[in-house]
Amino acid sequence: MKRIVLFFLTMTILLGCSEDVNTSARYVFTDRTIWDYLSSHEQYSQYCSLLEKTPASELTLTTIRQLLSARGHYTVFAPTNEALQAFLDSLAAQGKISQPSWDGFDSEHARDSVQRLVVFNSIIDSGDNLDALMTYDFTTTQDGEIIIPNMSEHKLVVHYASPDNPSDITVNGCPIDENNRDIPLTNGVIHCVHKPVLSSENTLGDWLQRQVREKRPGFYVSSMLVLATGLKDTLNAVRDERYENMKNRGMFDHLGNYPKHRKYGYTFFAETDELWSRTLGKPALEITVSDVVRYLADLNVYPEAKNDGNYADKDNMLNRFVTYHLLNRRLAKGYLVNHYNEFGYDINTGSLGVPKMQYYYTMGHRRLMKIYESAESEGVYLNRCTVLDNARRGTNHELYCEPGKEGVLVGEPDVEGENNLVNAMVYPVGEFLLYDRATRENLGKERMRFDVASISPELTNCDIRMNELMDDAHMNYTIPADKDYPFLIDIKVNEGTSYLGYHTCRMTGWMDFEGDEVKFEGYGDCTITLPPVPTEDMYELRYRVSCQTFFGMHQIYFGTDPEKMHVVGIPIDLRRTNTSVGWEVETDDEDYNAELEKRMRNHDAMPGVKSHSGMPGSSWTERDDPISSRRILVRERMSPDKTYYLRMKLCLDYEVCLFMDYLELCPKSVYDNPERPEDPW
Repeated sequence: MKRIVLFFLTMTILLGCSEDVNTSARYVFTDRTIWDYLSSHEQYSQYCSLLEKTPASELTLTTIRQLLSARGHYTVFAPTNEALQAFLDSLAAQGKISQPSWDGFDSEHARDSVQRLVVFNSIIDSGDNLDALMTYDFTTTQDGEIIIPNMSEHKLVVHYASPDNPSDITVNGCPIDENNRDIPLTNGVIHCVHKPVLSSENTLGDWLQRQVREKRPGFYVSSMLVLATGLKDTLNAVRDERYENMKNRGMFDHLGNYPKHRKYGYTFFAETDELWSRTLGKPALEITVSDVVRYLADLNVYPEAKNDGNYADKDNMLNRFVTYHLLNRRLAKGYLVNHYNEFGYDINTGSLGVPKMQYYYTMGHRRLMKIYESAESEGVYLNRCTVLDNARRGTNHELYCEPGKEGVLVGEPDVEGENNLVNAMVYPVGEFLLYDRATRENLGKERMRFDVASISPELTNCDIRMNELMDDAHMNYTIPADKDYPFLIDIKVNEGTSYLGYHTCRMTGWMDFEGDEVKFEGYGDCTITLPPVPTEDMYELRYRVSCQTFFGMHQIYFGTDPEKMHVVGIPIDLRRTNTSVGWEVETDDEDYNAELEKRMRNHDAMPGVKSHSGMPGSSWTERDDPISSRRILVRERMSPDKTYYLRMKLCLDYEVCLFMDYLELCPKSVYDNPERPEDPW
């Protein structure tokens, strides 16, 4: 029955309903509740009936009407009677219900489920500490998502008809009445809409299957290839039900502000049918899996892979090609690259500063993917490798890109209607995305800096990381660290650690890279799965230090077996100031500054970097901060075919905080280059 209900919604999101705008004067009653307002206007009588019938959750008898009659901060997209009737008319016209009324459903359960989704999709609850949303609070990114999800746990997509008419706004394809919007009440805001706000329940796996089954042009070939690898069930996952059961039993209540759900998410960079057709010389709908396999074999991109027809095998050539297009995290539009406090970035206008890049690992065999954007790139690129003005007195802006290193441009996603996937984003790419030798060698000549919070996909999928909300509930999370149930797959909390805390430090002035940090409280002991390196080489593994008296001393372990890592170096003491490792304020004398760096490297230390500051727009960078530095933890040969782990274990006999901001993996060709010293950025 659930699939029937979801089918109703999926099929009706894009149906033509009445879009006649009510041009009557807007009513404003700031001394009344949302329910008072709705119930006093006949045009919302059907919607009010639904509010009276719909429970606020499965665990309570409280109705949505009661919620909207009490204190709160609710944003309500209220459909008119005409909008709801047009919705029912469309269902009846398709034969989904027997008559165009709520009595036309074949069961009470089906009717109640649809009514609940209509209501839950129409309301955003901002909680106790955030305001309800006026239209000017929506995202200004075209087809971007409203940052607070609705009661169905979906983020609504905002579309502006044209720059010339910014007041012409639709939310999930539903027009907002230009005269009856931004109506402030004591417990929230009402926006009149002329369609019910519906959210697609489509998952990536089902979406891919629909492209192939219905032979839809656009992503037919790419969808067919993913399905051939047997990933459909994996890509249908939405949330971890084991976590839901544990949460409902109160097993995490002692943690305080812990994640509401443990969600799964995916990002799919998909070659277009136009590219496949042009390359293989036949219509996309006639291309077969065998055609693609032959093409890949001729390219010889993955010479070490098997070509045996077992496409579900991670060592199979097609599997390696397909899985390099998939990330195990949902990166919504505007969040492919995490812009915040990089040098020159304007947080108010979105004007870009120095180049910003993220490093993630792909599904299947763990391989590195770089996502890049700069003021000069004119878009987001995958695996773009540029020449930067990164001298000591340079700007660090992009100068040019050598031929063959431009990378793959990421296109605009279609997030309307049934393409608005609940667990994934699909981005078109007009060139082939390959992890070939040239790509690996290009990436292998770069220093990789990655935020520790970006390593585990759960922090992104659960709307914890990159969340711009500034209330305490969204800035500070306690992550479950039960040894029998690891919430994070790539950051393990070992015995003795009380809990793992995630903190958004945006607008605090703290010098955190990308505006966030992870902390381990107690007898800190953690193990981190490092991102893969692109090529075999000697690498330095570096750790950004913030020296504080309430931090501790930790022994470092490193290796390929998380249960049998070897000790490296002497314990690192985070309580000691940077002057103990030779740090001084830099001068105008660059020769002297270079000597300072050499002095610090003798202590396996380095100054902070120039690429980011504490507050956006500040000229005070990490390199100027007397408590910030980088410590070289490991200098070892590393292979792209192996997974490496870093463990940091407290050496003291009392509880302290272990602070984690970012790590660096830097190849020898960068840190020990006789012709060009490593840049300070």
